[in-house]
Amino acid sequence: MNLSLLTLSQIASLIRNDWKNVYFGAVPYLEALSTLTSIKDNYICDSGSSIVAYFLANSQTWRGSVAKEVKAELKKRLKA
Repeated sequence: MNLSLLTLSQIASLIRNDWKNVYFGAVPYLEALSTLTSIKDNYICDSGSSIVAYFLANSQTWRGSVAKEVKAELKKRLKA
């Protein structure tokens, strides 16, 4: 799967499908991700990049191949 072609809201959907018991600390950031198209968008007063960073910080309990791919893609977008 080529995650680089997906919007952040599409990635959020993929996360929801794979991560069955989302860690409570990640929930607000996952909800915010689902409203964003790109990392350059804003969610209320927060930048898309801060939403992605906070999601990554709170997603440590999410594991597996999908988690690994998604986290790598989100980190790549943060660095770009």
